[in-house]
Amino acid sequence: MSDIMDSIRRRRSVRKYKKQDLPEDLLNDLLEAVRWSPSWANTQCWEVIVVKDPETKKSLQETLPKGNPAFSAIEDAPIILALCGKLMSSGYYKGAAATKFGDWFMFDLGIATQSLCIAAHSMGLGTVIVGLFDHDKAMRTLSVPEGFELSVLIPVGYPEKTPSAPKRKGIKEFVHHNLF
Repeated sequence: MSDIMDSIRRRRSVRKYKKQDLPEDLLNDLLEAVRWSPSWANTQCWEVIVVKDPETKKSLQETLPKGNPAFSAIEDAPIILALCGKLMSSGYYKGAAATKFGDWFMFDLGIATQSLCIAAHSMGLGTVIVGLFDHDKAMRTLSVPEGFELSVLIPVGYPEKTPSAPKRKGIKEFVHHNLF
């Protein structure tokens, strides 16, 4: 199995982190993974906010419902990466949406998120992709300007515990040949 397939298969949503800071060089490597992610027409519509400040993390935590399994991870992880997308950039040509799906920023941020999480796993780090939170309140907390949308919060750190793999569908359950 290749290293990349190994990382894809073994990456998990980590919600418990060791009290250990993340070295700057590892953070920069994670940001390189975002930097080199593919995007619509190379728009690179992403912006990443690196959150280390405990008060800001606490404010972000307050945007999650208490039942969110990542609630404590927002405060406990040494770093939170907040991925934002520039609106009306990805998926647009000459100022107009180029497909029926309109703005592709979520697609591009999904690719960047996957690149970041797989890279983190390959470095011995854990991540969890957090999407259930009050986006507007979190955007105000992070001073995200107009014309951008906060899509996801990603706690990053050294895993205290790595969960086991969830059950996955078999390939025959989702693959269709020639027609649906």
